Amino acid sequence: MELLRTWQAPSVRFCLIVDNSWHADYSMAAEYGVRAALWRAEFTPARFIDVIWRISKGWADFPASLQGGLLDHVHRVQRDVLTPRGLTASGLSAREINVLRLAAEGYVIAEISQELCYSERTIKNIFYGLMKQLNLRNRTHVVSYAIRSGLI
Repeated sequence: MELLRTWQAPSVRFCLIVDNSWHADYSMAAEYGVRAALWRAEFTPARFIDVIWRISKGWADFPASLQGGLLDHVHRVQRDVLTPRGLTASGLSAREINVLRLAAEGYVIAEISQELCYSERTIKNIFYGLMKQLNLRNRTHVVSYAIRSGLI
């Protein structure tokens, strides 16, 4: 991992070939660009080429045992870090996501306000905050961005 840190670049993605004793620090691996891992015992040139192709498409490829550990790690981060701070994995609050979902369903400000028991001013402020945070132009732009990027 220290070697990967020295090579770190925003768009570089890596495949690690590891032995069975490798234990991943999932956050560090993701931060340093690791997008795949192959067990050394299962390495073949054809498998390696397939993994490199998957990485080039923006996909990831990990052995099942590492996938389970990765999902457990994501769950712990969500439960222990994000949820206590009122955040989701997207970086938006649950309240912001609820407002976006209702807006995407066609609710207007007054209906969102009534449904969530907030004032109309609060709903407008949530949209304004999202426009500033995400550098978007208007409510429609915020909702379409949220849908396209998978936030809702």
